[in-house]
Amino acid sequence: MSQPSAEDLRHHRLRLEISGLPYRPLDPPAEHHVVLRGMRFHYLEWGNAGGTPLLFLHGGGQTCRTWDVVCHELSRDHRCIALDQRGHGDSEWSYTGDYALESHAGDIEALIEALGLPPVVLVGMSMGCLNAIHLTLRRPDAVAALVAVDAGPWIRAEGSLPIRSFLHEVTGLDQLDQFVDAALRFNPRRDARLLRRSLLHNLRRAPDGSLMWKTDRRRPLSLETMVAWVDELKSRVGEIGCPTLVVRGSESEVFRDEDARRFAEAVPDGRWVRIEGAGHSVQGDRPRELIEALRDFLASLPED
Repeated sequence: MSQPSAEDLRHHRLRLEISGLPYRPLDPPAEHHVVLRGMRFHYLEWGNAGGTPLLFLHGGGQTCRTWDVVCHELSRDHRCIALDQRGHGDSEWSYTGDYALESHAGDIEALIEALGLPPVVLVGMSMGCLNAIHLTLRRPDAVAALVAVDAGPWIRAEGSLPIRSFLHEVTGLDQLDQFVDAALRFNPRRDARLLRRSLLHNLRRAPDGSLMWKTDRRRPLSLETMVAWVDELKSRVGEIGCPTLVVRGSESEVFRDEDARRFAEAVPDGRWVRIEGAGHSVQGDRPRELIEALRDFLASLPED
């Protein structure tokens, strides 16, 4: 593992300060690549290999680095793994444009098996949440608990339109500062200094010199497809047998209080919490509060 640079250390100190978290020396994650079902995947790993494994799944258009602050803090007590899902970050794109729930869930299942993990706590946000729910239904023996971050079977597909517009608006810009400005217009809760660093994890240079998302945007998911997927999950959500925490950002337009409550009530062992001041991307807007909610939930789980 390479030593963190001076810039890494400054960024780490700044993001803890902005998040309201006490300073803790930077412990960089281990970076890995693995071939699963014929595709190459990238993931990061923090913390105690002997602890309860937590597997983090990012939202659409994001990367595993969205969980950096959360995983760094929780890694004091847990083994934290964050996956770049297919078509995102530094993982491979699907040559056939296959980004169905079943395919994502198959990838996650294959990672669990490849790493020889005991039943994991799945933490999924937005797209990653839907993938986590699908895997929990498909392989209940592989999932010890589920955390659904600002998404669920009652997610509001129309609320994702501003996100789609943002991703389309900034495609092919030339300068990083243009992306930062656009990101701040989309989500003014963020800090420009942190964005200037964190966006680099999600951008690459195109052959013409412009910056482009690492996310595969060749075939954007239609609202109709998303509605069909969540309708299927609604019909089976009561089958989730593991402890489930539903987290909602109080300012999210994608997931409302009534959606979170309905999801939690539909699960035999469900509960929900609202994170004040957070939008859809709770882990980026209010990481400290999300960490606190996760710690409370993890402490409530049965002992192995």
